[in-house]
Amino acid sequence: MTSSLTTQSGMQDRRGFFRSTSFSLGAAALSTLLNNSTSIAENPARSESGNLPARAKSVIYLHMIGAPSQLDLFDPKPELVAHDNEVCPDSFLTGRRFAFIGGEMRLAGSRQKFARHGECGHAISETLPYLSKVADDLCIVHSLHTEEINHAPAQIFLHTGFGRGGRPSFGSWVTYGLGSECDDLPAYVVLQSGTAGGAGSSMYSSGFLPSVHQGIPFRSEGDSVLYLSNPEGHSSDSRRRVLDAVGSLNEVRLADVGDPEIATRISQYELAYRMQTSVPELMDLKDETTETIDLYGAKPGKGSFANNCLLARRLVERGVRMIELYDSDWDHHNNLDSRLASKCKDIDQAAAALITDLKRRNLLDETLVIWGSEFGRTPLAQGVDGNGNKASGGRDHHKDAFTFWLAGGGIRGGVSYGKTDEFGFGVTEQPVHVHDLNATVLHLLGIDHERLTFKYQGREFRLTDIGGRVMTGWL
Repeated sequence: MTSSLTTQSGMQDRRGFFRSTSFSLGAAALSTLLNNSTSIAENPARSESGNLPARAKSVIYLHMIGAPSQLDLFDPKPELVAHDNEVCPDSFLTGRRFAFIGGEMRLAGSRQKFARHGECGHAISETLPYLSKVADDLCIVHSLHTEEINHAPAQIFLHTGFGRGGRPSFGSWVTYGLGSECDDLPAYVVLQSGTAGGAGSSMYSSGFLPSVHQGIPFRSEGDSVLYLSNPEGHSSDSRRRVLDAVGSLNEVRLADVGDPEIATRISQYELAYRMQTSVPELMDLKDETTETIDLYGAKPGKGSFANNCLLARRLVERGVRMIELYDSDWDHHNNLDSRLASKCKDIDQAAAALITDLKRRNLLDETLVIWGSEFGRTPLAQGVDGNGNKASGGRDHHKDAFTFWLAGGGIRGGVSYGKTDEFGFGVTEQPVHVHDLNATVLHLLGIDHERLTFKYQGREFRLTDIGGRVMTGWL
C-alpha cells in the first residue's frame, strides 16, 4: 500500500515501510508513528491541501437515483416532438445498446413545455420553476456519456470509475486526498431520501482505501448515526472509561504492527464520542429562521430531500468536506409525465434554495454543487403496444447522452456545454465522459486526478482509471 502523491515498493516489513515513507495524504496518523509509536494523531484523515490551487473546499453531490429524463428537463428537442410516435430511423439505432426495449422502436417527443431563463438563456422545463430562477448560476452539461446501461453498475461506475464493486468512491478519494477540516463530524456524510439505490453502499464505500474514508450515512429517524447513543445503563463517563481502555490496547497493537486500520479504529471511536454532542446539534433545525425553513420547503423532524439540502448547508458551515444526497424513484419506465412532475416537486425548490442560501452566506464560491445521475433516458417510447400506441409512456435507460449541472466552487455560471443530435440519441459537440467529470471536480478541489493514486495488489489505482480530462470550458 502506498500514499497518493508518493509511491514506494519493495519487500519491507510494515514498520520499516512506515519509517521510510511519509503519508502526506490519506493515513496521516503515520507521521506521528515515526516519532512516537505509542500515540497517534487525533484525526488520521487530516492533511493540509491538494497539489493544485483549490477553488472549492466542499462538495455537495445531489444524485438522483434512477436517472431523470434529460429530454423532459434540460434538453428540448423540437424535431423529436415533431416526429413523435414515428418509427425511429435505423440510422439512429445502429450500434446502440438498450436495457429493455426492443422490436419496433418509436420516437417519443416530450410533452413538457420549455422556456429560456436568466441572462444566459438556459432552456429549462416547466417542471423546475424554482431552479429556473437560479439559471445564471448553473453550468448545464448536455453531453455526458458513460459505459454502463443498468443502474447498479452505472451508479458504481459514476462514483468509482469502474462498473463493479470494490473500488473507492468519489467521496472517499476526495477525503483521502484532502483529509478533513472538521474534528467533530465525519469528512464524508451521506444523506438519503427514499429507498437506497441499486448499488447501495458501494456508492460511498472506501473500497481498498483505509476505512476512515468511508461515507457515513446520517438518518432522519432514531439515532442520526447508528449506535451513536450510549448503550442502556451506560453514562458518558463510563463510555469515556471504556474508550480510554480500548484505546490504550489499540495503541499498543498499533505500535507493534503499524496497521493504519488500527489508527482508523482509534480515531473513529474518538470521533463517535465527540459526535454524541455535534450530531444532535447539527440535526436540530430549531436555530434556523422561519424564512430559511420556508425557502427550502423543509419540515423539521421529518426526512425529506428538502431537509437534507438544508442539512447539507449546515454541514458545509461546519467544515465537512464531502456531502452526498441520494434521492430515489427517478426510474421512469412508465407514467413518465406524472411521475416526473411528482419527483421534480420533491427536489426543485430545495435544490434552488441550496444555491440561493449558499450564495447569500458567501459560501457558494467555495462549495461545489453537482446534480445528476448514473445515465439518462432514451428518445424512444417504452411500452408501445401492437398498434404503435404508447401504452405506458416511459423511457428506457440511455448511456450515450445525458445531462448534469454544476454550480459554485469555481464553476462558470450560465454556461451551456455540449450538444446532442436532433433527437437526443448521441453527443455531437464537446463530449464529456464520466472520467472527465470526475477529473474536473478533483481539479476544482485542488487535486491532480493523475497523481491521486493508491497502490493495491501491485497496481497504482486512481478514480479516473486511465482516462479523464479537465473540462476548462466549465471553469
